[in-house]
Amino acid sequence: MRAACSRKCLAELLGRLGQVQAQGQPRCPSQLSPARSMTRGRSVNERSKKKRVNDLEVVIERCKVVSKVLAVVDALKMEEEHVTPLKRLEILRPQLGLAKPHKVAHFVHSSPQLFEVCRDSRGVMWAGLSPQAEALVEEEARLLEEHSPTAAEYVTRLLMMSVQRRLPVDKIAHFRRDMGLPHDFRAWWVHLFPELFRLVTLEDGDYLELVSWNPNWAVTEHEKNMAALAGNTNAISNASTPGELSLPFQMKFPPDFKSYYKFRGKAHHYVKTGNTEQFQKTTYLSPYAEAKGLTPGSHEFDKRAVAVMHEILSFMLEKRLVTDHLTHFRREFVMPQKLMRLLLKHYGIFYVSERGKRLSVFLTEAYDGTELIKKAPLVRWREKVLRLTGYRGKNKNIGKVHESSDSEHILFDASSSTCDSGSSDDDDADTILHVESEDSDDFLDDGTLTDDGEMDDAGVGFF
Repeated sequence: MRAACSRKCLAELLGRLGQVQAQGQPRCPSQLSPARSMTRGRSVNERSKKKRVNDLEVVIERCKVVSKVLAVVDALKMEEEHVTPLKRLEILRPQLGLAKPHKVAHFVHSSPQLFEVCRDSRGVMWAGLSPQAEALVEEEARLLEEHSPTAAEYVTRLLMMSVQRRLPVDKIAHFRRDMGLPHDFRAWWVHLFPELFRLVTLEDGDYLELVSWNPNWAVTEHEKNMAALAGNTNAISNASTPGELSLPFQMKFPPDFKSYYKFRGKAHHYVKTGNTEQFQKTTYLSPYAEAKGLTPGSHEFDKRAVAVMHEILSFMLEKRLVTDHLTHFRREFVMPQKLMRLLLKHYGIFYVSERGKRLSVFLTEAYDGTELIKKAPLVRWREKVLRLTGYRGKNKNIGKVHESSDSEHILFDASSSTCDSGSSDDDDADTILHVESEDSDDFLDDGTLTDDGEMDDAGVGFF
């Protein structure tokens, strides 16, 4: 009886709905016909897979490997005598991206040239840095000290580009490893250059504030490169107040690049010649000039944003950044809200890789083939670390930089499932390491890494 009543009510409801539709009255969104086409957004992966640069994808794989290795090195550096119980390294599992049942111990065993694993008299396994790793740690400290004046210049120039001439220290920390800043730069390094910047505390945290404006540093790296290509070095020496610029940006494409792709029978262009020519000819404000008054979405606004991103990437050791780190500075550097769209739009100037959990953006002109054109000493140091790394992640083919490595084990290879000492090939797994048991609670911060870069280019030029 109840079922019959329900069917009758449903029939009456459908009848009234049909009368409403016949009279042409509007329907609510839930009543719209399913045949109506809906606009579907495409992810970055779908947009970029047609124009993927394989060489730069290899760079990302290298980055992921070195990042994980240096996370373990940083953890051991913070321990007394650079050794710790192997079980305590399990706290690094999320940072290393290890899923159970895989253990950090397997990761450590895969690089015996960097890490040593020994057993004490009570049977507790300990991990420590090998003599080669200890030498690399000392070398890194020396290189960071030598790089310090250059890093101070770049930090100062970031402050000069910002709207209020100051930046949160927490945001600068995102660039720590990319810019070659010391691990504990917040504690002492920020006080080493009082003539350039100072640390100030506001209601919402600590800021680094510009102390003095240096007109010689208010010249972009792009201006310097263009002047060098033109052989006009006097233009750089005669620095004046930053203002409008009208410089094209170098664009670099892989050898098999096609400027279009077909979708549903129609050709869609990645790089439209007419739009590109108009963009390259557009006059824009220098990143160091006052950006107030610009209209968001205008050609001048977009080209200035490209110039700002170009300048920031030029400050990085490997001319590469995680895109999240760029988006943190949209307000400080007056950049568009949809920054990723701008990066993807100017393919050729930038390249966005979607590998890993976070996207990375490259300055394409900085790469040639599979190598950075200009390598800082800290970049070469990271290459040394990679050569001594046995772990190769999910992809063994990460370039020729690891040819000198004696270990080719994959992280979860069966051969690395048993514990063995990494001090030498002939050492026993039960080598006694006489150390005292300790319960140190020190552990590292988030160490994001970079690695060396590469790009294969067939088309290089100005459009």
